[in-house]
Amino acid sequence: MSERVLQTESQTELQAVLEAKGLSKSFADAAVQTTVFTDVNLAIAPGEKVAIVGASGSGKSTLLHMLAGLDQPDNGHVFLNGNAFSEENDSRRGRLRNQYMGFVYQFHHLLPELSALENVMLPLRVRRMSAKEAQHQAEQLLERVGLADRVQHKPSELSGGERQRVAIARALITQPKCILADEPTGNLDDASAEQVFQLLLELNQEFNTALIIVTHDLALAGKMDRQLRLSSGQLQEVL
Repeated sequence: MSERVLQTESQTELQAVLEAKGLSKSFADAAVQTTVFTDVNLAIAPGEKVAIVGASGSGKSTLLHMLAGLDQPDNGHVFLNGNAFSEENDSRRGRLRNQYMGFVYQFHHLLPELSALENVMLPLRVRRMSAKEAQHQAEQLLERVGLADRVQHKPSELSGGERQRVAIARALITQPKCILADEPTGNLDDASAEQVFQLLLELNQEFNTALIIVTHDLALAGKMDRQLRLSSGQLQEVL
């Protein structure tokens, strides 16, 4: 496959839900300065499915955290639904994340003391939605991901695939503009991984939510609309 450095001047950029311009990041360890990536540009359209691939340690998760506003770039800017996301303070970024983003991680990050239902309700309760309405919406979404009979189970009582489906429901409960997923199937057996991935694709289409997945699984990446490879500090589109 050939590759080319991504350009932001495209039709995708004009309607981007999530956009990065000129992102650079490096880390200092004692007297050594390590560059993670430089001049990263990308734009994600509504409903688009994008995979970010690359070798272990190439900076994929660092880039995802930067897109999510959990880490700040040394240079460049991130825009979320037209907002200058990376320029906002922590409080404002938190509100924008809750409004426009959902997250799915490799290790689900569910709160162990809460039931599946309570975990999914949590983002809506952060928004101060009433418990009754939050519960109604969470029950509907858990039914949609095939867990109607598991709503009162705690994470320790669920299989790995079921925990990821709860995490997906939690990510979607706020009807976000985009979902960021960091190795969402990396901790699952092959059968569960395929089920979780297919569910992500179905929900991406159903909700028209942009989906950005960091993965080492090239077969999974090949099913996305675009593949972007992070290598030697550059983000390139795989053609």
